Amino acid sequence: MPDGAMSPKPKTRLTPYRNFSKEEWAALRADTPMTLTEADVEQLSGLTERVSVDEVRDVYLPLSRLLNLYVGAAQKLHEATTTFLGKKDGKMPFIIGLAGSVAVGKSTTGRVLQALLARWPDHPRVDLIGTDGFLLSNKTLEQRGLMERKGFPESYNQAGLLDFMADVKAGERNVIAPVYSHFHYDVIPGETNTIDRPDILIVDGLNVLQPARLPRDGEAIPFVSDYFDFSIYIDADAELAGRWYVERFMRLRQTAFRDPAAYFHRYSKLSDEEARETAQGIWDTINLKNLQENILPTRQRADLILHKIKGHAVDQVALRKL
Repeated sequence: MPDGAMSPKPKTRLTPYRNFSKEEWAALRADTPMTLTEADVEQLSGLTERVSVDEVRDVYLPLSRLLNLYVGAAQKLHEATTTFLGKKDGKMPFIIGLAGSVAVGKSTTGRVLQALLARWPDHPRVDLIGTDGFLLSNKTLEQRGLMERKGFPESYNQAGLLDFMADVKAGERNVIAPVYSHFHYDVIPGETNTIDRPDILIVDGLNVLQPARLPRDGEAIPFVSDYFDFSIYIDADAELAGRWYVERFMRLRQTAFRDPAAYFHRYSKLSDEEARETAQGIWDTINLKNLQENILPTRQRADLILHKIKGHAVDQVALRKL
């Protein structure tokens, strides 16, 4: 090559993912039967995210088929390993991580996947848990000056969350997790969820795909994603996610916020214009910042990315190549 000549650019952009249009992805359902009724789907929908039967059939049913194959392969690998070691270990749950911004519909996706996966005969026990329960209490956040960074990585009880994940993955019985209330906007003292060796556990959280920092002394520093067998990132343009957040805020202002016991009751007394400005301000200063700094950078660590457009409709799916 002559001096000064530039090396040619590759004709094909390399990517670790295989991309599917919604139509291409829907075809991968094959002959998998639809196991949810219209009433089931309506019950699983979120406050502002109304999932249709068509969306479940075209997006989430093929995904449940793929996950069923992954779970089956993991179960066979576990059996082969125990045979090799000559001992019978306890059942290890298959753990699915579910990440993405505030207001993109993680909780609804988690509920739909839980319902679909529980109907496969090989793994009828499917649990769903959010990492919100591992947020530090409001009192602790206030003491540390972190109330304006609630939802950021430093606002969680990381040690408690890691202990929980390790115990679940080890097949321990009756693993306890704290409970978070969005109504009270705080962890509820004394209330717990119990995870007792499910076949599958879906873990929903903002920052669950964030990697651990590199150790200086060679000692392992685990993070939540180390315990995942499969991970999903729900993606949407930041501007669209912001609109969904404001929409949800305005809906809550007319419902839950009206209760005097609600943490955000004060917002129910605002005018529509004031409420929209307040919601947009919360999005811009807290949730958008968290998305840009901590959540979006983890997208490429997911095994599968669901990209959403207007109406919470999935238009593209990206699956990591093996």
